[in-house]
Amino acid sequence: MPGFLAFLKRVFFGKKEEREEDHFGSRCFRFKRSDDRHHRSTPPWSKPPASSSDQSQSSRLPAKFLSRPSTTSWKPSSSSSKQLPSFKRTLSLASPNSIYAVPKDIEDLLKRDIVPEVLNELLSPSTYKDYFAALLYAEDFYTEKWSEFQMEKITLKLQEAAIIKKSGRNEYFSKSHEKDDKTFVEFEIDSCRERRPFLLSRDFALARPSGQKTEPYQGVIYRVVKNNIVLVEFGEDFYLQHHSTRKYDVSFSFNRVCLKRAHQAIEAASDPSFKNFLFPGFAHRKSIPTSTPLHFFNHKLDVHQRSAVQEILSFRGSPPYVVEGPLCSQKYSKHLSRTGLVVQEAVLQIYQRSSKHRILICAPINRTCDDLMQSLKNDIPESDMFRANAAFREIDEVPIDILPSCVYEKDCFGCPSIQELRKFRVILSTFVSSFRLHNEGIVAGHFSHMFLVDASSATEPETMVALTNLAGENTAVIVTGAPGNRPGWVRSHIAREKGLMRSYFERIRDSQPYSSLHPKFIKQLVDPESKSFDSYSYARESLSYD
Repeated sequence: MPGFLAFLKRVFFGKKEEREEDHFGSRCFRFKRSDDRHHRSTPPWSKPPASSSDQSQSSRLPAKFLSRPSTTSWKPSSSSSKQLPSFKRTLSLASPNSIYAVPKDIEDLLKRDIVPEVLNELLSPSTYKDYFAALLYAEDFYTEKWSEFQMEKITLKLQEAAIIKKSGRNEYFSKSHEKDDKTFVEFEIDSCRERRPFLLSRDFALARPSGQKTEPYQGVIYRVVKNNIVLVEFGEDFYLQHHSTRKYDVSFSFNRVCLKRAHQAIEAASDPSFKNFLFPGFAHRKSIPTSTPLHFFNHKLDVHQRSAVQEILSFRGSPPYVVEGPLCSQKYSKHLSRTGLVVQEAVLQIYQRSSKHRILICAPINRTCDDLMQSLKNDIPESDMFRANAAFREIDEVPIDILPSCVYEKDCFGCPSIQELRKFRVILSTFVSSFRLHNEGIVAGHFSHMFLVDASSATEPETMVALTNLAGENTAVIVTGAPGNRPGWVRSHIAREKGLMRSYFERIRDSQPYSSLHPKFIKQLVDPESKSFDSYSYARESLSYD
């Protein structure tokens, strides 16, 4: 399944490697009812960008537009699902299992609910790679087992969507845009968590007419609504044979792009050069002397926030500097939290100090990246900032005021050339999407500063995608997180109990020198009035594949 290590990771060593993602464009749409559709014109599928796509949030469809198909029942599938030629370039069903597949010995243990031996050992530089690989295998196995099940004799209903046509870069929505009609297949899955697969956008659905032995039709999941309504886009061959009374047997396969990135990031993190990032101990801090007084952009920062900014400006290289406080982006407010204001101020100070500085800001979810970019754009020219989005993020999710800092063409988000990327002073991305920068040719060490914000909400392998691909020996890494906040999406009980729920932020926060609250390594943002932490924290938002 893998993909939802949404949290996760690095899969291609170069641009020529096989792309494993679906090719839905990011579109704005509205749904209307259609009982049946025997004929439809073939849509102009867009050519995908050269680089890999990223982790984005799934927006929700209004419930009033959705019908309720018949009740489903689950039974083991009696036949394997082979892939038909796809109506567009998508991940084949064979290839995702060939790289980082669960080893046979570990699979045998997981089938018997036995914890792999490496997970009973202490996490250390020597066990790091095998330890996290085993956690990812456990999560992979838990999810992929649902591909052995199928829903039988269900009715697939059709939904028509008016898709806004877009052309060229950075184009905004308007009422004058032409619209294309597209048709999605809708069905309902069991709402009980333990009785259904955990599906995400860009997983695969396979539909075979009940009672037939023909090859199944392969569709790509476009969206999961309210956790149990699935919208799938199939190829023209499916719609030509479909009629409203036909029953289908439906099974699933899972997109493994993010899982592969997670595995590769963990491999890279096990390199000895990353030891001080992963296991700081009492590593030496490279300090930068400052002689000029600091003039703050935000004069309302309190003494704790100002101290954090000053420490961020005073070091280079490993180990990271930790800011412990509320998550940066506040769920019910457009204003940044106290931690978010520290990140904003530090970025502005770094930007102002030298034209040679290059800053990467990463977060687990798109909304946090968007909020931070909006907070910076009044003081940093649009030409100096780039917002790296997942290729197939829905464009109507992107705030209109930051669209000019994105690249959008041929129905999907892309990346500029490597020459253009190197010129940007500030780049914002989700952890998983940051792989696109690496895939375009940005090398480790290009960024002078890297902010891993809200890292307490991400799994450690997810955070490693940005850190191991793009941090160098002299990169100043700042890690922020909220006390008590943890990743919320890990499904395997073995992975949950053995460490995948423990974030990189939490793990290093509990180690030296952070646990002793050394001021050169950590700042706790204490409310000046209550003398306590701002306890604001919220669960991970809607998940979607990178």
